Amino acid sequence: MEAKKFKTGMYGGKFMPFHKGHLYCATVAAQMCETLYVVLFHGGEQELKILEQRPNDQWLKPESRLERMKKACKDLKNVKVVDIDITDCKKADGTEDWDMETPLVLKTCGKLDAVFGSESGYEEYFQRAYPGAKVVIIDEERKIVPISGTMIRNMNEEERRVWMV
Repeated sequence: MEAKKFKTGMYGGKFMPFHKGHLYCATVAAQMCETLYVVLFHGGEQELKILEQRPNDQWLKPESRLERMKKACKDLKNVKVVDIDITDCKKADGTEDWDMETPLVLKTCGKLDAVFGSESGYEEYFQRAYPGAKVVIIDEERKIVPISGTMIRNMNEEERRVWMV
């Protein structure tokens, strides 16, 4: 069996909704880690605004996202799908405070050797929050799976199903 590059990794997001691009990233990250935590962050300001606009969208409800994530990742034996409620992680102005989320991640996942994402814009935060962890960006240009949560939320139900897991 081939040795994994990292002992413990984390791939996190709001996953609104969890789609084939997210599963691709989780699969690639899992191949590099002994244990990969796929973390659903829920209760944040951006998520709540989207849910207000789409209160009946079953793909976006936190419990539905978590269930879909667990089902999609069930064959990735080294993946642990977990959720972290970030409702109370807010700055004085009410916006999300990622620095308040960091201790919750470390409590849930332990020491991280790698943090995975699909957007390099988060790299500075990842380096500050998880010193010593390697930041790995996967398919940032979305060439492998050309989709985003924003694109899916703007699709009708039939179009959307093509990208969902």
